[in-house]
Amino acid sequence: MSNSSSSSKIGLSTATIVGMNAMIGAGIFGIPVALSTDVGPAGIFTILLVSFGIYFMANSLARLASLYPEAGSFYIYAKQWGGHIMGVLSSYAYLIGLLIAMGLLSQMAGYNLQHYFPSYSAYSLGLITLVILVILNSIGVIFSEFGQQVLICCTVFPLLASTILCFTKANFSNLVPLAPHGWLNVLKATRVVIFSFFGFECAASLFSVVRHPEKIVPKALAYSLIIVSGIYMLFTSSIILSIPLELFNSTTIQLSSVLRQVFPNNKWLIEAIHLSTLSAIVGTIHSMIWSSSSLLVSLTGFLKNNFAKNLIKKNYLTNRSAVFLVGIAIFSSFTYLKSMNLFFCLTAIFIVFSYSTSMISLLTLKKEWKNKQNIKTIIGLCTATVIFSVALEGLVAEVTKLF
Repeated sequence: MSNSSSSSKIGLSTATIVGMNAMIGAGIFGIPVALSTDVGPAGIFTILLVSFGIYFMANSLARLASLYPEAGSFYIYAKQWGGHIMGVLSSYAYLIGLLIAMGLLSQMAGYNLQHYFPSYSAYSLGLITLVILVILNSIGVIFSEFGQQVLICCTVFPLLASTILCFTKANFSNLVPLAPHGWLNVLKATRVVIFSFFGFECAASLFSVVRHPEKIVPKALAYSLIIVSGIYMLFTSSIILSIPLELFNSTTIQLSSVLRQVFPNNKWLIEAIHLSTLSAIVGTIHSMIWSSSSLLVSLTGFLKNNFAKNLIKKNYLTNRSAVFLVGIAIFSSFTYLKSMNLFFCLTAIFIVFSYSTSMISLLTLKKEWKNKQNIKTIIGLCTATVIFSVALEGLVAEVTKLF
């Protein structure tokens, strides 16, 4: 019986691929533009800093997943030291961060669709896309395993195609000046870059489906982070080396629009890159609407008031009905958050808060201090604190602009 159970579990290579799939998302397509606009070529160092910090955060969350394998993740982790209230705050912060991020992706979908429907505003196109995806999820149209494979292909193709294309026109003179906006912006941009790494926490919770998880999960995390970081580094480096900074004159400009200016003779390839990018963005929103609605139902089940219990008990709140609540939340983010930087700041604040309040639980365990594992936890928490701080500083700056 144990042999059969063991043979059905996944190994190192599959676990690594799962980790890569969880991290590589449509959010990466907005990162090079944001780095070029706010940091310059030195944005490469921002990716290195975030990759380093994410490794320690991921290892901490992996240990939490092994210690508390039951459903509920962030609620269960934070509850260990902060009780029910902290568990609720941590888990709902994660959900809110996801919903804000999907508002940004909806805006990105609108900007990309303008290439095909120039007479319509980006807002209208993004809104139409969001409404259609909510309706599809509400009637149970979700991605099959094949659909997920198509989605990862749509994400990886434009990354690799853009990288190869851009390296054919690499010019090291584009690295000067290296940090035109100052070196402090290299640190501040961590709130932007971490957006493209969100999802690594999924790989950290593979203990129940992996053979020899104590050995394999840490390795899978390390390998997936190294590979994804390498892909992101090559992708961003190729763009920085081939495209002059002055072409990135807006944070909402689409990468394919800039590529058309630099590579006028490769229209067919750039069209394919643009279409794949759009497919990846729409596919990511579609998948995340369903998973967020499932998460909302799960988190509501942890609430201890009678109203929440009745919603679940009487089937008023199901995965399908929760889709509309999730859709309204994404619509609010999509409509009322106008600044790209505001999206990045708010997403980082909420999700990093969830990571941090979860990792603190490890500091309360004596065995974690005895085996010196908490050294990694402390480094992860320090990284999370830095990202949270610069995101909070960015939020204050954006709010100040409003007044």
